[in-house]
Amino acid sequence: MKRLLLSLLVTSSLLAQVAPPPPAAPREAKLPQPVEKTLDNGLRVIVVPKHDIPLVAARLFFRNGAAADPQGRDGLAQLTATVLTRGTKSRTAEQIARGVEALGATLAADAGWDSSSIDLSVMSSNLPKAMEYVADVARNATFAAAEFERERAQTIDALQVELTEPAPVARLVASRLIFGDTPYGHNLGGTPSTLQQIKRADLVKFHAAHYRPDNGVLVLAGDVKADAAFALAEAQFGAWKRGTAPAAAKTAGPAESASTPRVVVVDMPESGQAAVVVGRGGIRRGDAAYTQAIVANSILGGGYSSRLNQEIRIKRGLSYGAGSSFEPRADVGPFTARTQTKHESAAEVATIITGEMGRLADADVLEAELTPRKAVLIGEFAQSLETTSGIVNRLSALALYGLPLSEINRYISGVQGVTSEQVRKFAASNLGAKNVHVVIVGDAKQFVEPLRKQFGEVEVIPTSDLDLNSATLRVRKAKK
Repeated sequence: MKRLLLSLLVTSSLLAQVAPPPPAAPREAKLPQPVEKTLDNGLRVIVVPKHDIPLVAARLFFRNGAAADPQGRDGLAQLTATVLTRGTKSRTAEQIARGVEALGATLAADAGWDSSSIDLSVMSSNLPKAMEYVADVARNATFAAAEFERERAQTIDALQVELTEPAPVARLVASRLIFGDTPYGHNLGGTPSTLQQIKRADLVKFHAAHYRPDNGVLVLAGDVKADAAFALAEAQFGAWKRGTAPAAAKTAGPAESASTPRVVVVDMPESGQAAVVVGRGGIRRGDAAYTQAIVANSILGGGYSSRLNQEIRIKRGLSYGAGSSFEPRADVGPFTARTQTKHESAAEVATIITGEMGRLADADVLEAELTPRKAVLIGEFAQSLETTSGIVNRLSALALYGLPLSEINRYISGVQGVTSEQVRKFAASNLGAKNVHVVIVGDAKQFVEPLRKQFGEVEVIPTSDLDLNSATLRVRKAKK
């Protein structure tokens, strides 16, 4: 009898676990009001006081990144950022590293598509001294020849290894199909051949053109009072002179040629599996439909419970994981859905992805699916605001794209307000499966015929003929 009762209790417990409780009603996150000031030289300073822990995160960013790479110098913005902290007029790379470490701080520089940045994290008591290092590398970087040569060589070596793998190659091919030869079309970090073309003088020129106070924003969050932060910014950056703005950049968004969908196979027979990427132009960060985009993507491919992962991994066991994302930028960024699978299932996976994109556009999402996906987004957002660096990340993005800082306190209500009908209409306009490029990198002979049956015309490019530096994707053959 006891065993029977125990069995019934266990069974009852298991049944109760099948249907998890619905998410609780979301609560709007409320950050301390950001305070800002613009210095006479044009540097915008934003401060969020948050005194619960004695830490401060700061980011000094400039409104130009890889989209400003000159033609044939792909990877310049990122290489400039990487070498930025490797020596100044008064400090060697070792002195910078040791000095920052002695303060218990971290200092790093990087470049994205639309910005170049210097990030600092430090105890609030050491903030004034640590900010000296930020100002020094931003204003006085020397790009020593030995440091430049070493970093360029290491980057080329890493890229040569990376480009033997199907997933990075598929991602870069998709980018070329979406953006062509426009500024967003190249690899953010460059390619071995473009990096070889970059000289030390190119870094010096890029730094002088874009690392300027009138092109910059300094964001601080943490245990610092606004007045103290403004005084510190004035002391470190106030004497920095305005620069001369470079000519306006070309449109960075999708190329006109991207409106014609293409199915491209890169034949890589030696690869262990196939990489599949489906892509198209997405949205700008400043678009009114931004919140609808992130909700739609959360349903389609934004996590373990998303439709793509459910269909490809959980139901069919064709991959360890599948996902998708919008990457909103200053101009229209990409949307991509991606996974890796066995060669023989590559065509099937591509068909599943495009089918799920079409399904999202054809029918309203049930509340039973929509509500949990919103809850995931809201939870991730709230978690990102638990750290000072997370707050800096969020506010920096708003400042970079010219959005009101108050939007950070409207994120949750914005996500919560997206309806099933809005998701369907957004998907119909922005995720139409008929307007996507399909890229598969792998052993072509194992999947190209099924792919042709599903998608019609397929371009097959051997890796020996692949040129990632051109929208044609093919090495130009010498005329006989």
